[in-house]
Amino acid sequence: MKQTKQIPEPLSGWLAHQPLQPLLLKLLTLCDVAGLYIVDRNQQVVHWSQGAAQLSGLRTEDVTGKPCLQEYAITESGDHQKQLITSLKTDQQKINLEKITQVLHDRDGLFAGGLGLLLPVAEQSENTIFPKASSDALAPAHVSRLGSVGEAAESGQQGFQGLLSRSPAMQAVFQIIQNASETEATVLVRGESGSGKELVAKAIHDLSVRRNAPFLAINCAALSSSLLDSELFGHVRGAFTGAIKDHSGLFQRAHGGTLFLDEVAELPLELQAKLLRVIQERNYIPVGGDRSIDVDVRIVAATHRSLREEVKNGRFREDLMYRLRVVPIFIPPLRERREDISLLIWHFIQQHNAANFRQIEKIDPQAMRALLDYAWPGNIRELHNVVEYAFAVGRGTTLRCSELPPEFRESRIAPPQTVQNTPLSADEEAAAIRQALAQSNGRVTLAARSLGMSRATFWRKRKIYGV
Repeated sequence: MKQTKQIPEPLSGWLAHQPLQPLLLKLLTLCDVAGLYIVDRNQQVVHWSQGAAQLSGLRTEDVTGKPCLQEYAITESGDHQKQLITSLKTDQQKINLEKITQVLHDRDGLFAGGLGLLLPVAEQSENTIFPKASSDALAPAHVSRLGSVGEAAESGQQGFQGLLSRSPAMQAVFQIIQNASETEATVLVRGESGSGKELVAKAIHDLSVRRNAPFLAINCAALSSSLLDSELFGHVRGAFTGAIKDHSGLFQRAHGGTLFLDEVAELPLELQAKLLRVIQERNYIPVGGDRSIDVDVRIVAATHRSLREEVKNGRFREDLMYRLRVVPIFIPPLRERREDISLLIWHFIQQHNAANFRQIEKIDPQAMRALLDYAWPGNIRELHNVVEYAFAVGRGTTLRCSELPPEFRESRIAPPQTVQNTPLSADEEAAAIRQALAQSNGRVTLAARSLGMSRATFWRKRKIYGV
């Protein structure tokens, strides 16, 4: 009778709290001859297979339960990575190995350790037990740009055109970006300050046929009415005091490309009529000019306000709202997609680690809990600032609570805030529900929580949409 392999005692207790327990147990049983090893959140070795021992020259009993060597460490930023390492055997002989890593998280989404697979350098890894890791996986997320939602899913990446997210709601946003980029429709991006509206606009431009033409942006709230008029539409010499020569506006300079109008709700009423004419007639008259200029520009606008409310209050033209809002895209705030917080923190840490001023390798659990519990009113921009603050005031390889800004030390849990529900179309909401169920492997409670819904609401909407 074939004897069942017993899981080592130090590992069995650790695995009892892991969501991937069945998979891990199967891997350990079937792959002891492979170079498989596992470390916990503190980089302690909890499993070192016979295959790993043979490849590394490090005996299982000598490394299990002890801190792993630096070259075998698996940090949270090492998800789906492949890299070459050089290690030293006990006989001082150097060996070159290929290391492939998979990060693990606990039920709260916190970093819980990782699995590593060691291979001889000459051995091909296309058929390994981990997802295939391309060279793009080793590049910073702001450099590696995936061409489509399908490619993002196939490669195991958690980003799309420079936008990083694990959230099912954001996967639906990525799909809308992909589809809208294939058309010439005007897009309105709605989201709170710091949520990444300009990145969405740039993604639409980069995926469109206009990608080789200019992408220009302007904040409509940053200039006075007269300066904004001149900056958008240009002026002719002598149009006003100081106009000593003709000036080409953004519409003319963006010809053939895309113009991003940030905070479009702040556009003065007198300029709204002019913008409406450009969208409808594809021409405009510069300030002080007497003839129209033809222009071919795609407009992507953004706002943190509801244009419908602005129309009701008489501050925005209804006809312009409909012209801008052909394809609405709603970006959920960071507090509604907390699964992205850890991902984004490590992304920004990687960027700052590259400067070689300070290297952060791990985050103290209390600091991570404070970061996850925070309401993030400034969204991703604020998160980036928090990481920058920690690099400026802290030292060492661990990010601690004392290195977070004062608001984190004053209160670990931010007071509850009223969350403004962003309206989605029926198709968008159905797509988000499908994505949530896929991401949670059919677990309704987790899927509902990821979308900020109660279980009852989630079931009711599934019935409505037939999901």
